[in-house]
Amino acid sequence: MTETDVLCGESTSTRDYGESVETRGCTSGMCDPRSRFHRFIVLFFMCFVGFGSYFCYDNPGALQDNFKSDMGITTAQFVQLYSWYSWPNVFLCFVGGFLLDSVFGIRLGTVIFCVFLVIGQIIFALGGFLDAFWLMIVGRFIFGVGGESLSVAQNTYAVSWFKGKELNMVFGLQMSFARVGSTVNFNLLEPLYNWVHQYYQGYTCVGVVLLIAAITCVSSLFCAIVLAVLDYRAEKILNKQSSGSGEVVRFSDVKDFPLSFWLMSGTCLTYYVAIFPFIGLGKVFFERKFDYAPASANAVNSILYIISAVASPAFGLLVDKTGRNIFWVFLSILATLASHGLLAFTFINPYVAMCMMGLAYSMLASALWPMVALVVPEYQLGTAYGLMQAVQNLGLAVITMVAGIIVDQGGYLLLEVFFLAWLCLSLACTILLWLRDSSKNGILNMSIEQRDRWDNARMLQESLERDQLFASAVPATAPRSDFLIRNRYLSRIGAALPLSYDPAVRGLVYRSLR
Repeated sequence: MTETDVLCGESTSTRDYGESVETRGCTSGMCDPRSRFHRFIVLFFMCFVGFGSYFCYDNPGALQDNFKSDMGITTAQFVQLYSWYSWPNVFLCFVGGFLLDSVFGIRLGTVIFCVFLVIGQIIFALGGFLDAFWLMIVGRFIFGVGGESLSVAQNTYAVSWFKGKELNMVFGLQMSFARVGSTVNFNLLEPLYNWVHQYYQGYTCVGVVLLIAAITCVSSLFCAIVLAVLDYRAEKILNKQSSGSGEVVRFSDVKDFPLSFWLMSGTCLTYYVAIFPFIGLGKVFFERKFDYAPASANAVNSILYIISAVASPAFGLLVDKTGRNIFWVFLSILATLASHGLLAFTFINPYVAMCMMGLAYSMLASALWPMVALVVPEYQLGTAYGLMQAVQNLGLAVITMVAGIIVDQGGYLLLEVFFLAWLCLSLACTILLWLRDSSKNGILNMSIEQRDRWDNARMLQESLERDQLFASAVPATAPRSDFLIRNRYLSRIGAALPLSYDPAVRGLVYRSLR
């Protein structure tokens, strides 16, 4: 009996991908790792493995007023619960892929990251039980270690199981389920707190609610274990190799990044600090300005995540079909500026502004992040995305703390002006990126058709230059390849040569694909 027999409880014979997989005692499609039904099961666990992370990330935001009243903390102290989540990810963005590839492996790594989630959330809850705010900070730090690295693991699983035409759909589903976790958190935690408050009072109530929320992290750990078993089984049956994360980090590459990349990073930093800190502080803002009940304030605060869950895949498809990435980023920032302006200076129903912000946020995410691959070579993408995420997390860690101080000292109107200023900086970075791109090849704002023609022309030019360089580098007395000898013989006997063969370069001349 083989190792696979012990794991699966069945006899299997390793086959090539093109042949059927024979199993004994199980003839349904759910046993075949290549079948659509089996991969649907894997996709289910793949989506839910991150549910606990996103559900618990915004636990503080859903209970902001309860945290402050029950634990006697200021807004500046409260926002540290978000800040300390971001601090470890300033560095883990660089090493998360390395840990998965070279230290833990994808299966063990995913389980370990989920264990960090569970431990961090439990420590966070214990801090509430004991009225020890410093312990809550420790819990959020540990939770942050697992949260962002788990996203890398999810993407690695997706590439391993769905590489090809289904991959974009899978990434869209993963993002949608992540936003569902955040939405459920905002709409469930306030009623849960009210129910627990019948039995526990003060900070103890906060601790109980957070401990109940830890159940979602345990469910994520369960999904990670099931995924590990399914992936191990598929590896043995199909004789495939485990996929790496692809996030190879070389710090020496940073000096080679073009100015366009740094302007993208500036846009990313200045935009996201006007979104996530606002969501973390939004509940009390809606309660005070619009006189909403806590549950209603959480409902309007969660609109951004609800819209993102639905709109992100659709906007991703739109950008894939139209191109014009910089234009869509520019339009997204303008819409977000308008949204914050409505919230700051008018009393129009906040659902209008939050719906606008949700659509704008989804559009920007779909248009901004793919642009990195257009200006950075593929072998440097791991470093580029790691650096961009590190800049984003550093900005969130610092600006979130500043936002808390502004609320304590100047109120929410000043906070909105603060966010509007950052969005203006984001708009300036985007305009500079647009000008920089226009002065070069303009690829970032091309349509898809224009971009395809530009890529084909560039590939043709590189191919011709490579062939000419090779021809000039080969001495006349050098051994001839079979290709050259065959065509030389055909020319001597008067036979027709291939139409694409050019004797001047002794090779094939590739036609333009326009």
